[in-house]
Amino acid sequence: MQKLNTLDWISLVLVIIGGINWGLMGFFNFNLVTAIFGMNIVSDIIFALVGIAAIYLIVVVGSFSKKGASAGGQM
Repeated sequence: MQKLNTLDWISLVLVIIGGINWGLMGFFNFNLVTAIFGMNIVSDIIFALVGIAAIYLIVVVGSFSKKGASAGGQM
């Protein structure tokens, strides 16, 4: 199994924060990011970073599945 590097961990944390924020929005109509930072450029940057992290993780997970398929299904 491949170990996660620093960028992987940062991306994972950002996506988890984004998921929690979406859950709060869906269940309670509460946006944690804007509650902490307000509606300004900082919250926009956080939302953009969460989106970039999600795209990055899609690529990383895709590369893991390709490596597993080429190794006879074992990671």
